[in-house]
Amino acid sequence: MKYAVLDFETTGNQSSDEIIQVGLAIIEPDKTISQVYRSFVKPGIPIPPFITGLTGITEEDVKDAPELDEVMMEMVPLLNDVVLVGHNVAFDFNYLQSALDKTGYLPFTGRILDTMDFLKILFPSLTSYQLGLVATEFEVEHDRPHQADSDALATALIFLKCLEECVQLPLLTLQRLADLFAGEDSDLGWFFDAMVQEKEREAMPSEDGFVYYRQFALQVEDWLDIEAPRDSADRNPLADVTFEQFMEQVRERLRERLPQYEEREAQNMMLNEVMRAFEEDKHLLVEAGTGTGKSLGYLLPAIYHSVKNEEKVMVSTHTINLQEQLRERDVPLLTEVVPFPFRAAVFKGRQHYLCLRKFEHKMNRKDFATPKEEVMTAAQMVVWLTQTESGDDEELNLGNRGGDFWETVASESDSCLGRSCPWFRKCFYHRAKHEAGVADVVITNHSKLFTDIQAGHQLLPGYERLVIDEAHHLEDVAGKHLGIHMKYFTVVHTLTRLFKDSKTGQLANLRGSLEASAAEKATEWCSVIDGIYPTLVDVKESWDKLSELLFSLMPDRSDAAPGDPGQFVYRLLPARKPKDWETLTALKNQIYVGLGDVLRKGDRLLSEIREEQDDYAAESLLTDISGLFKDLAGERESLRFFMKLESEDTVYWMEANGNYRSRSLQMYAVPIDVSAQLKEFFFDRKKSVVMTSATLSVDKSFQYMIEQLGLTEAAQEDRLITAMLPSPFNYRDQALLVIPRDFPSVKGSVGDDHFIQTLVQSLADAAVATQGRMLVLFTSYRMLRQVYDPLKELLSAEGITVIGQGMDSGSRTKLTRRFQGQNASVLLGTSSFWEGVDIPGEALTSLAIVRLPFQPPNHPLVEAKSERLQREKKNPFMKLSVPQAVIRFKQGFGRLVRSSQDRGIVIVYDTRILESYYGKYFLYSLPGPKMEHMPMNQMVPRISEWLNPEA
Repeated sequence: MKYAVLDFETTGNQSSDEIIQVGLAIIEPDKTISQVYRSFVKPGIPIPPFITGLTGITEEDVKDAPELDEVMMEMVPLLNDVVLVGHNVAFDFNYLQSALDKTGYLPFTGRILDTMDFLKILFPSLTSYQLGLVATEFEVEHDRPHQADSDALATALIFLKCLEECVQLPLLTLQRLADLFAGEDSDLGWFFDAMVQEKEREAMPSEDGFVYYRQFALQVEDWLDIEAPRDSADRNPLADVTFEQFMEQVRERLRERLPQYEEREAQNMMLNEVMRAFEEDKHLLVEAGTGTGKSLGYLLPAIYHSVKNEEKVMVSTHTINLQEQLRERDVPLLTEVVPFPFRAAVFKGRQHYLCLRKFEHKMNRKDFATPKEEVMTAAQMVVWLTQTESGDDEELNLGNRGGDFWETVASESDSCLGRSCPWFRKCFYHRAKHEAGVADVVITNHSKLFTDIQAGHQLLPGYERLVIDEAHHLEDVAGKHLGIHMKYFTVVHTLTRLFKDSKTGQLANLRGSLEASAAEKATEWCSVIDGIYPTLVDVKESWDKLSELLFSLMPDRSDAAPGDPGQFVYRLLPARKPKDWETLTALKNQIYVGLGDVLRKGDRLLSEIREEQDDYAAESLLTDISGLFKDLAGERESLRFFMKLESEDTVYWMEANGNYRSRSLQMYAVPIDVSAQLKEFFFDRKKSVVMTSATLSVDKSFQYMIEQLGLTEAAQEDRLITAMLPSPFNYRDQALLVIPRDFPSVKGSVGDDHFIQTLVQSLADAAVATQGRMLVLFTSYRMLRQVYDPLKELLSAEGITVIGQGMDSGSRTKLTRRFQGQNASVLLGTSSFWEGVDIPGEALTSLAIVRLPFQPPNHPLVEAKSERLQREKKNPFMKLSVPQAVIRFKQGFGRLVRSSQDRGIVIVYDTRILESYYGKYFLYSLPGPKMEHMPMNQMVPRISEWLNPEA
């Protein structure tokens, strides 16, 4: 096969736009690139400035270029008898057809392949499919992005990598891929068919490193073969080794491994404090800023303690990101520097693991809801099975619709066949559980800790010692898990998976298989199923009606601009139920009774079928259906609890979005105060709990956290150690905090024109002084939107890109990567950008904080906590709002300096930090940057002078 890899640069992406440059790389059948054709093309219209900005192609470049006719004359012979390849090929293909048409040639009728498809299928774990980032990942030279010849050549080299990868795949996987794309008469189907034929001609290798099972090629062996890290008969490697001796051995090995390794005072302090907490059975609150090396600060004592005393230590993080970082970065390093074998296992929530039984079932039935997208996801996963050892969805880049697909094949406790499942020995979830069972240290996350408590400690292996990283989130996660959170779609998903119409849904599948079976009671069972259908339809109608009525209770938003759909939040008060609440309660009762009826009939039906039939295919279907029934039973109880509105210790509220109205409805019932439960579940029961984070203290005191987390009693009984570690960075030299003291102030979440104009101008001036590389943190998305367009316009003239969360598409990680990838850009972010975003080095030079991050006082949970404090005669603002905002502010500030080489500026535009009595708490809580305030007009000269002292 001969391939032609095509790329055009054009004046835009409308049909009226014209080609300005052509690049075409020819790949010969022997997989060599024989030539790259390149040419500018003279367009009939001017090149827009943003295209010149993107491609670097100017009017000067094209003014003497050949006309389209001439270029096509040279290009058409090269397209003879080739397969056309492109990166996002539809774009280039449309321009090619229109150019052929304009210049009097016949249209191109050959086969067309898209490297985007190949990358998704063959490299399912790539984090981005953008050409530049893929080129970097594959170490492919791509020196002039957005120039046609450079793009065509880079795409050709990437395509060759895909072909290589394809050749490595086992025949069985290729057959699965060919089969997936066969029905569509697609060029991908043709391609994988050809690959299958080629592979079939090869001699079968005796050992190819894959495991074959039930028509799938996998990477994983049976997990029953995984053994404990050390033989129980051997003498304990730490029998007479003190912690100091152990650390000496580790440090020696660290020096060998990392030539630049240096001991950090803060990390040594942390090691000793964690060890002390374990030895004295105490709890520990330890604040450790960026650069302390806190992961090793708790992992090393955890390993030492668990191996020496043969008892597990549990480590919990808030985000999956940090869990991944521990898995990929810290544990491999420790495996090399700890002088004996140990095992640290990562164990996540069950829904993160693929259920192979469900996946096999879905593949064999080709049960795809949206065929085009789902066939692609299925193809990714078939290839991924030949690569993954953990079956963890975080490894997959599933794209937008992939999440729905994953939900149908994720592991769940309710639909698990356990030991009777044919996949049991290969099961990813049971592997992770088994690994956690034999590990010394188990790394999990806050969510799973609470799910385990709710499941009566059935999920995690038993533990007496717990390390909680990112501990400032513990209270929040506890509230979410110890309360209830229901969405409109949670119920709808369960209902439609049971029954969408008489042909689709698990009940219809069961009915079909009963009709086909020879069971004597089949007719009787089918009529029971037929009797359940109408009730499910009624329940769905009542649920829709109830959701609409609940949505209609939402007040009109006072701060919404006209036509702005925005986010609605509405709190329900047990003492003052809305009028007509009886009507809603009556609907809730109909749903409750209807579901009760379905569950009674359904459970009886399933147990009868199970007694009479013994058939694996039916068994897996029955298990899935009984899982869905369990979900419905849970949703029925949650709805009842929410609608009763009877607990004074619970905050009830609803949220919805103006665009999607009742379909976006979410209901919450969260305990106002979780400190008593945290005390009961953790601080009273566990021997020691170590809590660490970069932000636990407010104004150099831990009092706020001690009260919120339920540690008051432990502190009184001398069971609590607190430690604030010194920062390893020299903040006085590395960070300058600037406050423009004559900056206008603002009320509410929306800025007036004067405020926005002043802010935009000041941000633009500062961004020019720091050559972009600026992160701007907002507390309201509405203000971010007000600033985005005018700032973009001002900075485009300076060649600085503006990227806005929610304005430019992409997840937080994608936006951060875009920001890092462009040398001059400004990133605007709200809530989720205040923490967990890591942009070390040159990419980030300045951080602007627009407002102090107070939570909106009208949020139901904040409101309820404030009311409670008022009843206790305390000041909610000082006891709650200020400490929360200070912790958030410190998190935001922590984005700037990520290493001892970083230098940067922080601008705080909120003058309350100088003028109010509480402002000092914010400033005193920072780790000691240089602080200056000045009139606005002196700010930019001061920034420039501080950044370039030599100039």
